[in-house]
Amino acid sequence: VIARKLYVNVSWLKVQHELFCTDAATRVSGSNCGQPSPEHKETHDLSNNIQHYDIAVVGGGIVGMALACSLDLVWAGGYRILPFPSVALKFQNHHLLCVFAASMPLTKHLNVAIIDSNPALGSRPYFNKEDPPDPRVSTVTPATISFFKDVGAWQYVEQHRHAYFDKMQVWDYTGLGYTRYNAQDINKEVLGCVVENKVLHGSLLSCIENTDFQKTIYLSRLSSMTLPLSPSSLGMDSTSSRPPLSSQRHLAKLELSDGNSLYTKLVVGADGGKSRVRELAGFKTTGWNYSQNAIICTVEHTVENGCAWQRFLPAGPIALLPMGDNFSNIVWTMNPKESTNRKLMNEDEFVKDVNNALDYGYGPHPTSSLFGSGEMFSWPRAGVTLSANDCFEVPPKVIKLASERMVFPLSLRHASDYVSKHVVLIGDAAHTVHPLAGQGVNMGFGDAFALSRVIAEGIAVGSDIGEVTMLKKYEAERKPANIMMMGILDGFQKAYSVDFGPLNILRAAALHGAHFISPLKRSIISYASGEQKLPLFT
Repeated sequence: VIARKLYVNVSWLKVQHELFCTDAATRVSGSNCGQPSPEHKETHDLSNNIQHYDIAVVGGGIVGMALACSLDLVWAGGYRILPFPSVALKFQNHHLLCVFAASMPLTKHLNVAIIDSNPALGSRPYFNKEDPPDPRVSTVTPATISFFKDVGAWQYVEQHRHAYFDKMQVWDYTGLGYTRYNAQDINKEVLGCVVENKVLHGSLLSCIENTDFQKTIYLSRLSSMTLPLSPSSLGMDSTSSRPPLSSQRHLAKLELSDGNSLYTKLVVGADGGKSRVRELAGFKTTGWNYSQNAIICTVEHTVENGCAWQRFLPAGPIALLPMGDNFSNIVWTMNPKESTNRKLMNEDEFVKDVNNALDYGYGPHPTSSLFGSGEMFSWPRAGVTLSANDCFEVPPKVIKLASERMVFPLSLRHASDYVSKHVVLIGDAAHTVHPLAGQGVNMGFGDAFALSRVIAEGIAVGSDIGEVTMLKKYEAERKPANIMMMGILDGFQKAYSVDFGPLNILRAAALHGAHFISPLKRSIISYASGEQKLPLFT
């Protein structure tokens, strides 16, 4: 039975390989990893020959670049296959005889445009290891790390500063409750890794240079977008990036701020929370602004920090995230007035406020019992002996500020739809969330991974990659998962925004439950790690 299934799956791959190889014989593979060359521009201007692409990714940030890199993965039957040089199996008399041939991405012949005005896309990334860490960081989950390894980008991350962590502590300012998570609770080596956004971005830029498909980067902004009016499909070859002129009216036309124009079968909006693609395509959103701002900055300790810390304060949570080399990242949520004051105060006062918020400020340290030596809510820890890893710890003291303080407003936004004909949204263009658990960028990477698979599956069966029925498969997978995560994060934000005695006790009881009830604890860690399981008993 296993042999038959292998034969069917691999024979399917071999057919796709042969079809693509036949088509590839008539094409010249190339890439343009940077702004279109002057020669290209001159020819474009003189001939008025508008370029045609299969996919135009608007937004060359980390999520948009992650999608572009993931298009080079090999997909078959909904499963990822790493590009090792053996895919076809030969059977004789129901016995496996040999393995031969070579695998290749189903998306190998795509022609992709990446549109972003960020000058960093036009040059090779360079990082000075002597510089302090940039305050703009992402906490990537084990699922995201696996994704980066699959596309070949993690090897570049590991060449630069990054900080794995295997412990996390969360506690309430009232001193009534805390919980600690350890990677060993779910038999993992790490809970996550903190990486500067510029390192993630540079790693993806290095990675995309090694992709097989054709790509062109336009250092420009999207000015306007014209979508075809006809809802009917033309039934064109989904891997041909040069349709006849008569069919151009069935493609999306993008006009850029530098005067360039291009046609494309699929527009991917990866251009952030203020998405121009979302606006031009007419996608509606729901959501609200939180009455909170976040201050982010880099701080320094006398010792290296190997744990992720988060304390819920009356005005919002403060997080201390390891960054390696005795540095940590601060993400501190507070009301707008407080954020303005703390951005402007001198460094010594700010460092004092940070240490106060992470130690005895606002309330006492928690104990292992909800009411000290009392017995109320002691049932979760009945018969449980706390190890050293489970006891409450005080975060390492901050000794100085190592970067500028940056402030940004917080909000929740969600697009009512992720797709329409020829257009799809990923990352912050589709959803923005509160940063209290660092899940926003991981949700975006999940979008990119899922969309690349749907595109590859569509190409495999000859579908138009801009057809809405195909793109709906991506929405059906990602929308429920994103809504679930958004609901959890918004619930936490609201639950910890009220200072009310009975609610404080309930919050503390929840933290104790998450700390002492092992099945619940494992489920929470697994869900936060990107395994997409509900945080319930398993």
